[in-house]
Amino acid sequence: MELLATYCGPAPYPDEIWTRWNFDPFLLAGLAVLALLVGRDRRGALAVAVLGLAFVSPLCALSSALFSARVAHHLLLIAVAAPLLAQLLPRRPPKAMAPAFVASTVVLWLWHLPAAYDSALSHVGIYWLMQSSLLASAVWFWRAVFAPQRSPVEACGLLVAGYAQMGMLGAILTFAPEALYAAHSLGPLAWGLTPLADQQLAGLIMWVPAGLPYAVVCALVARQGWAKLGAGGV
Repeated sequence: MELLATYCGPAPYPDEIWTRWNFDPFLLAGLAVLALLVGRDRRGALAVAVLGLAFVSPLCALSSALFSARVAHHLLLIAVAAPLLAQLLPRRPPKAMAPAFVASTVVLWLWHLPAAYDSALSHVGIYWLMQSSLLASAVWFWRAVFAPQRSPVEACGLLVAGYAQMGMLGAILTFAPEALYAAHSLGPLAWGLTPLADQQLAGLIMWVPAGLPYAVVCALVARQGWAKLGAGGV
């Protein structure tokens, strides 16, 4: 595998996107091993499917062209796959929430610095460092949310903080006066977007739809908390 290249390949044109599946044998082997480890649980099977969507489907190639597709790709990792995987790990008593929040925030913002992001899209090793660190820090964050005996107020507070920092980053990307990423200076043009419009769309995705998983989990946590209170009062 050529290291000095975009992992998902060159930016595709619209008429070829559905031919651009990623059948990297190392990736497929890794997903197969993960499926063997966690696939018997419905949440694990869904997490493997989400990772397949992110890395095997044409979304991988599209994320080489469009920054907005890359943001959608990252959201699948940190807001869908990560909470599913976090629930499969051994549950531990609640610990301080701040380290998990800080780590996931720093990692997310670090990889969206233009120099770091462009480096990741031009070197396969750095690309996988970006992907693995985003997923690992997000799993840590969601483990803190799902810790047993964590009060609904604490869990929802952590979720609000997690979404707020992501929304802030999305707002910065949306209102930036110029395109920030050299890796997407040409790819969006074939899709009828300027690099700046593509970046604005990415910011809006991170700013608005990204909050849905956090809101859903907060509602479920609150509902479970009320159910426990009701059971305790009977």
